[in-house]
Amino acid sequence: MIARTWTVAFEGVEARPVDVQCAVSPGLPSFTIVGLPDKAVSEARERVRAALSAMQIALPSKKITINLSPADLPKVGSHFDLPIAIALLTATGLIPEEAAEKMLAIGELSLDGTLVSVAGALPSALAAGALGCDLICPEACGPEAAWVGATPVFAPQTLAKLIRHATGDAPLTPSEPGEVRRPDHARDMSDVKGQEKAKRALEIAAAGHHHMFLVGTPGSGKSMLAARLPTILPELSAQEALETSVVHSLAGLLDAGGISRARPFREPHHTASRAAIVGGGRAAQPGEISLAHNGVLLLDELPEFPRAVLDSLRQPIEAGEVMIARANAHTRYPTRFMLVAAANPCKCGYLPDPARACSKVPICGEDYLGRISGPLMDRFDLRLEVPPVDMADLERAPTGESSAMIAERVARARAIQTARYEGTNTRTNAHVEGRALEQVATPDAEGRALLSMAADKLGLSARGYHRVLRVARTIADLAGADEINRLHVAEALSYRVVASREPV
Repeated sequence: MIARTWTVAFEGVEARPVDVQCAVSPGLPSFTIVGLPDKAVSEARERVRAALSAMQIALPSKKITINLSPADLPKVGSHFDLPIAIALLTATGLIPEEAAEKMLAIGELSLDGTLVSVAGALPSALAAGALGCDLICPEACGPEAAWVGATPVFAPQTLAKLIRHATGDAPLTPSEPGEVRRPDHARDMSDVKGQEKAKRALEIAAAGHHHMFLVGTPGSGKSMLAARLPTILPELSAQEALETSVVHSLAGLLDAGGISRARPFREPHHTASRAAIVGGGRAAQPGEISLAHNGVLLLDELPEFPRAVLDSLRQPIEAGEVMIARANAHTRYPTRFMLVAAANPCKCGYLPDPARACSKVPICGEDYLGRISGPLMDRFDLRLEVPPVDMADLERAPTGESSAMIAERVARARAIQTARYEGTNTRTNAHVEGRALEQVATPDAEGRALLSMAADKLGLSARGYHRVLRVARTIADLAGADEINRLHVAEALSYRVVASREPV
């Protein structure tokens, strides 16, 4: 007899169904797992053996073979413990065949039979719903998996409780979705004194999902401004929350099974490796650019990042996804993030201040910012200098707008874009391209004349030209204007020049 149940193998955000088959046949006693398992899956036989022994269940003295089909798909992770145990218990008659075949299970087994939480409950629930199976997962994963709503989720605490559920002796109650967590920002834009142009640029970036580059002397407030960008962004929509949570589920970052409506905010250190930023490593895990999907990725001290790491961002920024290629697999992750970068104007940081600048001025500035390649710099929609804050501004009480006030304008501009791009794959102005860009972002006659003249003088690339149009469209949306005029184009162009670099 061949007993079977279901589980999944993860390929990026996709959960591939895996048919877990168990055969108990005559022969020398053995326990073999086949089907391209990794070390963690191969060690499952010892955890399963110990868990069953703790429950006073003896393995048959026969040849036990576990096959994970399809056999050419790599199987990685400890979540295979539970489906292997279910298939084995079905083969020995302790779980009914019809019950096991309608289960898709994930979970790690401790040696006493307790089910241990694993990553990936959310995509597993999606796969279970597609197969028409019930999802069986550890108790801690139940609230997370229940968010899908496409299939019943049963989350026993132990393997013994699962057996009683499968036999009908003590049916489990389906898990309820965890709590929705709303954004709770301790920071506020009103904390920032002065820097009115920088705050305006942040508002534009938030309204149109534009990438942004800030240059300024140490202590001018670059990091402070960037850290407050999430406070003016709209909450994640239901679809965006699900997309983001699937990635975070695979990385094991969802707390207590709750889904958050706050946009991700990731700020890796400049010593991070390329695999940590882009993704890769063991089992091709998602990197920071995928964990920031639908949110903000802050790269502070941008020139200090290795050149290879920075240039690896160019393709994901444009494509909105990254493909991690390995010899035996190609893993795809979404990367629709907003990039905010900050840098000093030079190594010493005081290039604009003759009293404190080093003796290598201005060459030090050219060399320092020259670490950022031209193609990467060309992908920033907004670039501006952040000057030092005047002492008079610091001594005044906060008088600037609060995050809530700015967020209202951003939400109105986003609503305009949602209506404009309804029925398409585009969500914001930063992502519109081709004919659609020509239709929605063509300036009036005066605006076209100014843009044409600026393109010649500044040497705008084709990408830079289109990015100016996208920013101008966002500025017009913030103003509630249907048509882009000369003032909108002029403001968009003002964010294309950075000191100590050739204008692009």
